[in-house]
Amino acid sequence: MQFGIFSVGDVTMDPTTGRTPTERERIKAIMAIALNAEEVGLDVFATGEHHNPPFVPSSPTTMLGWIAARTERIGLSTATTLITTNDPVKIAEDYAMLQHLADGRVDLMMGRGNTGPVYPWFGKDIRDGIELAVENYALLHRLWREDIVNWQGKHRTPLQSFTSTPRPLDGVPPFVWHGSIRSPQIAEQAAYYGDGFFHNNIFWPMQHTKQMVRLYRQRFEHYGHGRADQAIVGLGGQVFMRKNSQDAVREFRPYFDNAPVYGHGPSLEEFTAQTPLTVGSPQQVIDRTLTFRDHVGDYQRQLFLMDHAGLPLKTVLEQLDILGEEVVPVLREEFAKNRPADVPDAPTHASLVAAAGGGRDATVHAEDDVTGRTAEVVR
Repeated sequence: MQFGIFSVGDVTMDPTTGRTPTERERIKAIMAIALNAEEVGLDVFATGEHHNPPFVPSSPTTMLGWIAARTERIGLSTATTLITTNDPVKIAEDYAMLQHLADGRVDLMMGRGNTGPVYPWFGKDIRDGIELAVENYALLHRLWREDIVNWQGKHRTPLQSFTSTPRPLDGVPPFVWHGSIRSPQIAEQAAYYGDGFFHNNIFWPMQHTKQMVRLYRQRFEHYGHGRADQAIVGLGGQVFMRKNSQDAVREFRPYFDNAPVYGHGPSLEEFTAQTPLTVGSPQQVIDRTLTFRDHVGDYQRQLFLMDHAGLPLKTVLEQLDILGEEVVPVLREEFAKNRPADVPDAPTHASLVAAAGGGRDATVHAEDDVTGRTAEVVR
């Protein structure tokens, strides 16, 4: 099972000091957090994509490329890539390039985002959100698997004899997770393609998460990709830890109360009772996280949100140390117990290459560099 963190990249005032970091400071802090995530033994670092204040991660491939150059092991992902407002051609090319630069340590989480105004900013209509997600991903899926694509749809100009470059590393596209909080159509989409389904359950009670994951598992089996319990599931979550649970609650409360994602709403106690947010000791985080399996079955990826709401970098790095040293080793051991041998691990580039029968050079050679007309495909 994979454990990691994801960042939404908010630039938020520290309510205990009244100071707001600059965008540069926040970006540099995110990079330091990503590097530390590898140092403490986590498996995944993921960044969101936002195009509005108070968030800074507008260019995930730039961020992940920088991290890839300075790390060796940790997997890099998005949380999420906006499949609705990004051009699928650009997604195909950007993430194939990142896949090469990172030696395959890349996957993506597709999503629609939660910011309505982003649609007109990129020339789209929010009323077409689901339709855009379905059509754009159908094209992206082909662009990574077909050397020459002829395509016509509703929401972008047609493609004629188009080849996306570079081709995926070893001829194997990055693994895709479809992220959704509330849309059954996205769970259906993930199941149809046999992709992963990620429920970022940071705002919802586990009963809702359970229903969404159950739908995905049932439809995954319906489409013939394997048994329902073999479907690829990921969950989000939020934690804040101190050795003493009372200290954790006291320290985190002002940050919770002023957080841009959930502040000024339910109390900290109400939110922790109704959602997976856990504020307390490392053992409380372990105990709470282990209950997730009771609701969704054996799953493959657990990502935690830790660097938000104005928390200073020093505090976040302390949290990562606790997570890597005291929490994740126990979770790995406990989640491995009684896990059926035929329930797969989270896909990696190596496992996908092996499943494809080995890697291949997927370079496409063209007759000329004006039309892009293909002369041959080297296998």
